[in-house]
Amino acid sequence: MNANVLALLLRPAPGQNSVLALPVVAFGVVTTLVLTVIGGAQSFWGWTDELAPVYQALAAIALVLLVVPLVSLGGAAARLSARRRDERLSTLRLLGVSPAGVTVATVAESVLVAGAGALVGVLGHLAISPLVGMIPFRGEPLGFGAVFLSPLHIVAVFGGVLVLAAGSAIIGLRRVVISPLGVRMRSSVSSVHWIRAVIAAGAVAIAFVLIKVFPSVGSLVATIAVLAGVFGAVLAVLNIVGPWVLKVSASRQLRRAEQPERLLAARIVLDSPKTAWRQVGGIAMASFMAVFAGTGVALLDVMGGEGATASDIALADDIRTGLVITLIGSFLMVAASVGVNQASDVLDQRELHRSLHHLGMPLETVDRARRRAIMSPLLVTAIGSALCAAVVVFPLVGIALITAPLSLLTIAAVVAVGIGVVWASTWATRPLLTGAFQAA
Repeated sequence: MNANVLALLLRPAPGQNSVLALPVVAFGVVTTLVLTVIGGAQSFWGWTDELAPVYQALAAIALVLLVVPLVSLGGAAARLSARRRDERLSTLRLLGVSPAGVTVATVAESVLVAGAGALVGVLGHLAISPLVGMIPFRGEPLGFGAVFLSPLHIVAVFGGVLVLAAGSAIIGLRRVVISPLGVRMRSSVSSVHWIRAVIAAGAVAIAFVLIKVFPSVGSLVATIAVLAGVFGAVLAVLNIVGPWVLKVSASRQLRRAEQPERLLAARIVLDSPKTAWRQVGGIAMASFMAVFAGTGVALLDVMGGEGATASDIALADDIRTGLVITLIGSFLMVAASVGVNQASDVLDQRELHRSLHHLGMPLETVDRARRRAIMSPLLVTAIGSALCAAVVVFPLVGIALITAPLSLLTIAAVVAVGIGVVWASTWATRPLLTGAFQAA
């Protein structure tokens, strides 16, 4: 493939610089949070006293609860500019460029964009590590040296981001190589199958059994590894079943729609359930973590009751600190996910918005439909994710802690804040929609 073809792909189209910048921002946020989360967790693994396994187990669980959603966000970041890239690649295929040439061009662009974002993320990790090092555990701050990753670990995470970007690019190439004209004419249909629900139900059932049985038969280290792996697997399964759930919900709303914005909102979700899920997937992760936070708060209330020793109170304080950190990380992940995905979706749907404008549909109607397509699935997403987390946590803590008033209050508060973040981001991205209408 000659250099002119690569230059054609990498040169931003007019008005598309913001689309190209979005994945850079997303990769930067992902890299910063992943490095910081891993750096914070590593500080506990140097402890060797009798309470060290407790801290290490909690750190491993928190690490999985945060890193899995962040990897999912990284995958979404790799697809943020996919529509622009798909159209350009389909043009190159129609002009006779070979599949190999298209592959090289795509991977080159994706890796360059991810590399720029990851570099920003490394600098972000360096900037916030001193603040993270001031967080106290066991009565004293962790320290900068304990939370800042070694160069080898930083290079490993940096390389992982590049591999994730390249892999997502190659996977996304399949429909361009197979049907370039279909991509160009927007005739591809995004479909999700009910088999996703079967896979999800099976995975949650297996997770329940493993958590119920393994702690009584396995060693401590093996139990920690299994618990962390199970929690990560269930989080990943939520991303599999989520689009199918939104498709079913939108289909029902479409049949009952009596107003233009409701009809348009349902059609937006059905047009691409996977895209719709990426808009609200952050809430699913936050809701999942809210159950852990709620049961943790209820457990701390029990630990700090009458008869608690000084070591119990100290451990409870540290667990409370860890819960706060995990929730802050969760909210940062939600804000990054919904903000970047919504901005990208508005930019990618500019042609649709212009077409609706030319057909005489007011800006307010389109904006209400866009916001409804995001906010309407939130309740289903939040409740479904919380129920999955409750099933997984039940063998560990029992129903009493899950349904304790303090636990339910914490879960409701966390979910409410997450939904508030999504709602605020829908208003923050309105100027992009207005710009699309003005350009029409």
